[in-house]
Amino acid sequence: MDGSSGSWRNTTHDWAQSVDREHLALIRRDPAGFAPGGVRHLLLEVLAYAADEAEYRGAGRCTVTLRPDGSVSVADDGRGTDTRFDEHGRPVRKPIMATKDLRFFDHPEAESLPDGHPRRGMSVVAALSEWLVHTNRRAGGAWSQRYEHGVPATGLTPIADDGTTGTVVHFRPAGPAPTPATTATTGSARDLVVEHLAGLAAAWPLLSVGFDDRRAD
Repeated sequence: MDGSSGSWRNTTHDWAQSVDREHLALIRRDPAGFAPGGVRHLLLEVLAYAADEAEYRGAGRCTVTLRPDGSVSVADDGRGTDTRFDEHGRPVRKPIMATKDLRFFDHPEAESLPDGHPRRGMSVVAALSEWLVHTNRRAGGAWSQRYEHGVPATGLTPIADDGTTGTVVHFRPAGPAPTPATTATTGSARDLVVEHLAGLAAAWPLLSVGFDDRRAD
């Protein structure tokens, strides 16, 4: 679809606004309220989008990778994040990371994640992450973009099209700086238990979730 983003139909996010700094700041002021359980809840927020794609397509797969630096990545085989072109021919990606999800954020009763807490959307993950890299492969193009505390730190960076579609969301949760007594940051992936995560992910029967635990590497 071409034309002005202000005229595009909004379904999950407002195309007319690429970054909502006030919204991101609101989340950052209350991390316990928006991500009870810390990184586990953030991971479920990401998996929920992969589950949406699986439901749309009838089935889907994703891989959760737990990394030794305290970051987590989720790679799915969906259609990729919607990307359109404006009236000047410039690519515009749906602002899922830096603006509110219109379905859930102001309607916490709309849907719960498998941990029993409200689903709010990807902006919670981005806002509460030191950094997040969103890699997108969609029919017609592929790109990546880096965010820091929810705010885009780069533009859309083209990457080689390998003929597949899907998204990779790689994020490192923000937390207090390490103290002299520890090298771990609060809210990292180090304390996640794969078996527990697998049990939670089973709530989405159409999504097959695999785990790649590299924390001991």
